[in-house]
Amino acid sequence: MRLKDKIAIVMGGGQQPGETAGNGRAVALRFAREGATVMVVDVNEEWAAETLRAIEAGGGTGSVLAADITREADCQAVAETCAERYGRIDILHNNVGRSQGDRGTTEMAVAMWEELMDMNLKGMFMTCKHVLPIMRQQNSGAIINISSTSSMAARQTITYKTSKGAINTMTQHMAFENAAYGIRVNAILPGLMDTPMAIERRARERDVDRSVVRGERDAQVPLGGMGTAEDVANAALFLASDEAAYITGVLLPVDGGLLVKIG
Repeated sequence: MRLKDKIAIVMGGGQQPGETAGNGRAVALRFAREGATVMVVDVNEEWAAETLRAIEAGGGTGSVLAADITREADCQAVAETCAERYGRIDILHNNVGRSQGDRGTTEMAVAMWEELMDMNLKGMFMTCKHVLPIMRQQNSGAIINISSTSSMAARQTITYKTSKGAINTMTQHMAFENAAYGIRVNAILPGLMDTPMAIERRARERDVDRSVVRGERDAQVPLGGMGTAEDVANAALFLASDEAAYITGVLLPVDGGLLVKIG
């Protein structure tokens, strides 16, 4: 097993209801199947508990913590709770973010800008801030930040793209800053993915069937269709594992060739 005896935190490890798996849940399950003990963190404790039940049904181990990453006290509690429960933190997977409420520049309300930035960027910074001292003391660790291909492509709305671009630069900064401590920091840039967050909201807002949304998104991808949460989980597993021991500061697209098409 590629993560045997590792302790992993998966932020956003629950998921909203939908027909497919979300990125956070898929990563948590994959880490557990590969031998990691997973602390599943989500603002919705029941969603996190559902992920834990799936982990345990597959023979894995873990625990749950409810936390709102827009609150620094909660981010600090994530790090401290994991250290108290398991004695160390080997992997931090930062998966929380959203685009709902985003607008074009002149239509974007400042309050919504701040809300999205707090969730997408500030929360990730605060979680890393409190996990890094524990990893530094260990002289080891792997952090994986979920960005987006939106950070490198044209987008009609401003805040999500800006926050994800900032995640890229933050990832590179943290990689350089913490290399001397044996800590690797990388980012995954998912493209168009078939997840509940991507499909359910768009179908609901437009009052169309999910198949319409899926068809439109599939048509944009060079490899013939959207990716799945498992594609993100596969990339996260690699970056978390010792196979990526010489890889840090990388921005890894998982996008079916979307950025090649745009580029």
